[in-house]
Amino acid sequence: MKTPLHRLTLLIALAFFSLKAQIHNPVSWETSVETNNRGKLVLVAKATIEQGWHLYSQNIGEGGPIPTTFMYPEDIITVGSTTESAGIQIEDPIFGMPIKYFSKQAIFKQEISVEHEVSFINASVEYMACNDEMCLPPKEVNLEFEIKDSSEISQDMTSANDTKDQENKSYWLLFGLSFIAGLTALVTPCVFPMIPMTVSFFTKQSKNKALGIRNAIIYGISIVVIYVFLGTFVVGVFGADALNKLSTSVGFNLVFFGVLIFFSMSFLGAYELVLPSSWGTKLDEKADRGGLVGIFFMALALAVVSFSCTGPIVGTALVQSASQGGIAPIISMLGFSLAIAVPFTLFAVFPGWLNSLPKSGGWLNTVKVVLGFLELALAFKFLSNADLVLQAHWLEREVFIAIWIVIFLLLGVYLLGKIRLPHDYQPTEKISITRLFLAMLSLIFVVYMIPGLLGAPVKLIGAFVPPIEYSENPNGFINKSTHPIVLQKKLPEGAHMQPPYNILTFNDYEKGMRYAKQQHKPILLDFTGRACVNCRKMEQNVWISPKVLNILQNEIVLISLYVDDRQKLASEEISTSTGKPYRYIGQKWSEFQEKRYKTNAQPFYVILNSEGKDVSAPVGYTPDIAVYLDWLQQGIDKAKK
Repeated sequence: MKTPLHRLTLLIALAFFSLKAQIHNPVSWETSVETNNRGKLVLVAKATIEQGWHLYSQNIGEGGPIPTTFMYPEDIITVGSTTESAGIQIEDPIFGMPIKYFSKQAIFKQEISVEHEVSFINASVEYMACNDEMCLPPKEVNLEFEIKDSSEISQDMTSANDTKDQENKSYWLLFGLSFIAGLTALVTPCVFPMIPMTVSFFTKQSKNKALGIRNAIIYGISIVVIYVFLGTFVVGVFGADALNKLSTSVGFNLVFFGVLIFFSMSFLGAYELVLPSSWGTKLDEKADRGGLVGIFFMALALAVVSFSCTGPIVGTALVQSASQGGIAPIISMLGFSLAIAVPFTLFAVFPGWLNSLPKSGGWLNTVKVVLGFLELALAFKFLSNADLVLQAHWLEREVFIAIWIVIFLLLGVYLLGKIRLPHDYQPTEKISITRLFLAMLSLIFVVYMIPGLLGAPVKLIGAFVPPIEYSENPNGFINKSTHPIVLQKKLPEGAHMQPPYNILTFNDYEKGMRYAKQQHKPILLDFTGRACVNCRKMEQNVWISPKVLNILQNEIVLISLYVDDRQKLASEEISTSTGKPYRYIGQKWSEFQEKRYKTNAQPFYVILNSEGKDVSAPVGYTPDIAVYLDWLQQGIDKAKK
């Protein structure tokens, strides 16, 4: 029902969109040349990004947004790869993979070797920009680097404040998550019982309270130093920039799938991860020497002795931080180690607090087992990442969700005391309220995921599961289209059924128009992009509505033109703007949109009659289902007159 409020909202949306309909250019580029500490020339490209927009990284996996790509002339030698700012790393629920992007500013650097004197180097960059409402088609910009006299080449020693702000926010989040992981490691069977033992040592061995406090603080600092050194070692071996590139590689994801399976089996009790006993013995001998060196070796002994519990957690934290790149592993280990060091230090300073600690018991092993189930679930995310990059369809959406359902069902049953694992020595006759609530949460999560097997979006885990298109049955098991063409199993030329809801779709304007004329139906012209996040949001959140879906399936012809489609055209066509042949199909549709509608934003929707004439004002990103439905219906009514 079209209420006055809906009509008013639609009018406001149309008026607002008409004001915004323009050729957007939110990214501007500046170039400079500097020398590094080895005397080599470095090309610097700085992107300034308008407020609210973002630019994607160079390192995006297959199936994700269009990455930023630099192209250099053949007559210069590039040394290594183009480096980039830290940026912001997220698990994107739309693309189902880690995505890195930049806001406000990004700096890219490329070391080069020039064999002859040059004054200018002409390169280019192709990039894609998006905001919360639209994405722009890929754009290629020429970059001119002026090579000045070596005495005039400036040294760019400081990064932009905005870039630093992005890094800091990302690192603070990583620090917080790692701190929580450290607190979790603290309540495992290998670490928790060490607290009273360590506190007792400091209180008995120290001659006075002040000396005991000093030794406890040094002990805590030693724990931090040991784990931070581990993070530094990882960065030093792999390189800060290489870590982020590894995160999108098939090999990286497969290796860490195996690593996390190995760790989870240890937590579940299949075996103990124990470092050679001789290591612990030698460290104990050094710790007995006393003094500052002895305290350091006591902290090192804690790390070695507790490895069977902390090793899997540390390994998982390093894997996750490695995918962020930069100094993330160091930040991760700082947060993790502080969570362990601070409680040890505080209990040594205030030994009376020990009386408030719960007694060791079977609950410590329960913590290990719960972590084992969680690591097992996380492992399949890495396998899914590799599968998505390869498009091998090993682990499609239904299989992934089924695996998680089984894992969390078993976790819930375990917490209820119905399953015993190798280190659960006594049967559980009564369970605590905490275990009961955790079991309930796990089982509720299982029930929530079950509809995902039938095509439901299960948005709570959207960042982990493969996208809905990556399914055995993209159309779902419940939603069966009654579109007559589906029933006849006959498609017109140039058409396909767009998953997951069987919408008859054309990706060619001329073929779609011919079919619309034959059927005397109006057209929904959809300018979209394969890497357009807001286009996917519209499809998954608005087009899913039964009333909207019914219109798209039965009352209108959908023509979706992908402005970032990289396929070659069947025959050479010349651009009327540049006079050069189109390199790929997307350029043709992007130019068509800019010329006809004076805008380059996606998503962009227009309703045409069967003769190809616009019958209503276009709209862009319209997440309100009622407003979008009202716009659709009004356009169809006008097209039929």
